[in-house]
Amino acid sequence: MTNAFMFATGIENSYPTIQNGRIRVDEMEKCGHYTHWRRDFDCVQELGIRFLRYGPPIHTTFIGPGRYDWSFADETFADLRTRGIMPIVDLCHFGVPDWIGNFQNPDFPDLFAAYASAFAQRYPWIQLYTPVNEMYVCATFSASYGWWNEQLRTDAAFVTALKHLVRGNVLAMHAILRMRPDAIFIQSESSEYFHAKSTGAIKPAEIMNARRFLSLDLNYGRRVDSDMYEFLMDNGMSREEYHFFLENQLRHHCVMGTDYYVTNEHLVNQDGSTEPSGEVFGYAEITREYFQRYRVPVMHTETNLVQGASGDEAMRWLWKEWANVLRLRNDGIPIIGFTWFSLTDQVDWDSALREDRGQANPLGLYDLDRKIRPVGESYRQLIADWSEVLPTQSYALTLPLDMPSPPVSAARHPLGLLQNHAFVSHLERRLGWSLRQDK
Repeated sequence: MTNAFMFATGIENSYPTIQNGRIRVDEMEKCGHYTHWRRDFDCVQELGIRFLRYGPPIHTTFIGPGRYDWSFADETFADLRTRGIMPIVDLCHFGVPDWIGNFQNPDFPDLFAAYASAFAQRYPWIQLYTPVNEMYVCATFSASYGWWNEQLRTDAAFVTALKHLVRGNVLAMHAILRMRPDAIFIQSESSEYFHAKSTGAIKPAEIMNARRFLSLDLNYGRRVDSDMYEFLMDNGMSREEYHFFLENQLRHHCVMGTDYYVTNEHLVNQDGSTEPSGEVFGYAEITREYFQRYRVPVMHTETNLVQGASGDEAMRWLWKEWANVLRLRNDGIPIIGFTWFSLTDQVDWDSALREDRGQANPLGLYDLDRKIRPVGESYRQLIADWSEVLPTQSYALTLPLDMPSPPVSAARHPLGLLQNHAFVSHLERRLGWSLRQDK
């Protein structure tokens, strides 16, 4: 058990399709993880990291309704468990299996919930999940920008993708909790801000700043503002669909994961077009705005920067993001973890995965030969310096976390491991029934 501050990294596992579904952009393949996964887990341990954002490739694992190929997941998750690395399991990262099609498919939410349930049943020792990664980004890139998956460019397509992604996420949370009642959901989402470039751009910027909250508003059952309600209703969401989100939220099991890159802030022109603004407010100010809206514990779940010509750009960005985390903590915001994403360099993210060029992007703690980068050295030292200093301030994570360990007995009832946890009493009070085997 642990309640330590969560220093993390992740294995980049995006897998959208491009070119009208003809090409699958599988980042774990491009970055060599299928071949070098043991070495990758060695690297995690060398850094002193105990939390890893990681997930099986859905397109090769979920092979049909009720059909799964767990072979790769069985190997990798067993190894993580033996090493004592706690995965934050990412079950859907920007793509779906070919047989589902894309995020316009109304069957996706129920199919995905069944997949999440099957995963949680097979790996009952796993406690932390990100069921659907960056729902806002996925819906925007797939159905508003036309870059991935369905490659559509309409408001109706965006709303359709968004409601399916968030409903799938909510249903998956409920399904996982039936298997693991003390599961905690760290919802990784892009934290954005849109700056009006002129007085004529104020209105479009206001609309974009409202729209960026839609995925988390729906996920956490928060009523959207009037403009966004009309936007959703005008573009295909029914009243019944909207009320599903209000009535099925699980905020008390959630940590809000906020992702921040130098590209997360935007300038808005009078005609509604946007361009990069660079870092204006920064992570702390934007995360404070998100926290004030949702009032759930926070984790910085993604950041990185290219190692540039001088060689220290990524290290300086790491220091800046960490200073922002400390500022939030000192201001009383319950921030419980930090993540440099990802462990290794990535491939083709300079084109947002729109082009299949095989271009390595020097964003990782290690390069693709698994040689540590200067930012990796800096992160290792940061973890060593701060890991014993920062207690968690999160209500959700002051409850015991079950750190992975090799299975004691295959025959043992999985809930038996929870009998002595404070969280059992908490759940029994909430649910009105006992989880203990001796009752």
